[in-house]
Amino acid sequence: MSRLIAFLLSIVPLFAADTAPCVAVDHDQITAHDLAAALPAFARLAPETPIAPAPIPGARRELRSVEVAALARRQSVQIDNPPDLCIEFAMEPLDKARLLESMQKALPYPEAQIDILETSMALIPRGRVEFRYEDLGLPANPEKRSVATWRGNIVYGDNHRFAIWARVMMSVKLPRMIAKETIQRGQPILPEMIRVEYSNVFPAPGDVARNLSDIAGQIPIRTIPAGKEVHLGQVATPPDVTRGDPVDVEVRSGAMRLVLRARSESDGRHGDVIALRNPSSDRIFQARVDGKDKASIDIGATPGN
Repeated sequence: MSRLIAFLLSIVPLFAADTAPCVAVDHDQITAHDLAAALPAFARLAPETPIAPAPIPGARRELRSVEVAALARRQSVQIDNPPDLCIEFAMEPLDKARLLESMQKALPYPEAQIDILETSMALIPRGRVEFRYEDLGLPANPEKRSVATWRGNIVYGDNHRFAIWARVMMSVKLPRMIAKETIQRGQPILPEMIRVEYSNVFPAPGDVARNLSDIAGQIPIRTIPAGKEVHLGQVATPPDVTRGDPVDVEVRSGAMRLVLRARSESDGRHGDVIALRNPSSDRIFQARVDGKDKASIDIGATPGN
């Protein structure tokens, strides 16, 4: 029995050390203000005075009495019989209401219906919840109300990020641009070729056209079958100059200006350098596209620079 009593007495200090006062911080440095809550002597310092590095979220930093005494001496603070301390980063429960608020702000559709089904961590560092639209995962079937994973962060301390995620089910009523007829590659899209349908879909980030103005006048880079939704990645802005078009070319040399008519040997958009043929000499030269069927060249300048 005496051996058992001696053993129990020997482990009491271990449990006592674990119950030492613990100071919660929410920044990168332990400050005088943080320690003053447990050690009033530190209140004589300016509150923002840095004392020591803070632990990372989820970890504790144990300060034995000799370490506390050394930190006090470094700041010319007098403490008699300093206690052991522990420092931990302030953690709090993951609040679904805050997550939902951040998600709604991140989406370009305020009317979207969002249900949070599951989250990553029970405790997070105290900070700002951050979700970005481009980090929203793509579900298996984005054409209806679907479940996806959305990755975000808690922004804490000096702009550090603590990763979190949530499984969400969401949908929003959005317009879809549907081809009424087969639109051939290179054929300009006219408004009468498109019908607008509304349906509840997953608001996935991507290249889906949501307005007729996004695609009207554009050129399909491949054939779009009738009944298919038009994506922005399927179309391109028509060139300002098309191969075979007559082009007015302004030739500049100092203050002198001369306009000549040439024929384009390639397609090009504003700012592109294209090949043109002089119909009088049949020679090929280069000029920069300035607009619809217009180009220019500076004598002495190198096109493209």
